[in-house]
Amino acid sequence: MMLRPSFTEMIDAVNKYADEGSPEITSRYSIVIAAAKRARQLIAGAEPLIDDCEGKKPLSIAVEEIYQGKVKILSEDDKVEDNEY
Repeated sequence: MMLRPSFTEMIDAVNKYADEGSPEITSRYSIVIAAAKRARQLIAGAEPLIDDCEGKKPLSIAVEEIYQGKVKILSEDDKVEDNEY
């Protein structure tokens, strides 16, 4: 079974939306952890950052938010702010 977006597409999207000077994300692990954290926030009642999420599961919404650049993946050294994981 093929998942959309693929990890390669996700890594490309994450790096496309990254700020200047941010480290390049090359790890699938980073994406998985960020998606899981965001999905838990959605389950806890956070508002989705994308449209057309009616009937979608929290993890699917989280993956789409990351893919669209609505949330950013930060290194452990960076300060965590809203919409950054």
